[in-house]
Amino acid sequence: MSDLQAIADRVEIEALRGEHADAANMGDYDRIASLFTHDAAWRMPDVKVELVGREEIRAGFRQLGADWEYFVQNTHSGVIQLDGDTATGRDYIFEIGRQRDGRSIVNYALFHDRYRRTPDGWKFAERVYEVKYLDTTPLAGSSHVTWDEDSATDQAE
Repeated sequence: MSDLQAIADRVEIEALRGEHADAANMGDYDRIASLFTHDAAWRMPDVKVELVGREEIRAGFRQLGADWEYFVQNTHSGVIQLDGDTATGRDYIFEIGRQRDGRSIVNYALFHDRYRRTPDGWKFAERVYEVKYLDTTPLAGSSHVTWDEDSATDQAE
């Protein structure tokens, strides 16, 4: 593999991981499903969730997303190990959100990934979600903030 091809592969895999976080934040379940191979698996062993195949992944994310008042996921680059048309990697995650029933989360997690090159580019063959830190203290903030001069001044003082 040429150095340029390896760089291109890494950039495309990094973009794939960013696309996953953006689709999750936007509640775009069709886009999430499109990021996976047809036979892919998405797993959360801590809560015994396993979704296999694009249809299950789409439906599972839709079901999980319905519980959230708001949810924000940030991704932080981890390692990528290329091996021809496959690769493995880790992606570090920070999430904050509040569910419709009032429960809150702030957590740090890790995705353990397997990637596969397809005719449509790199896709997830597997994502395994491992929680590293979880805080369920109720969040005091609001999901919709309207800024005005008085509140901005109060925030600055």
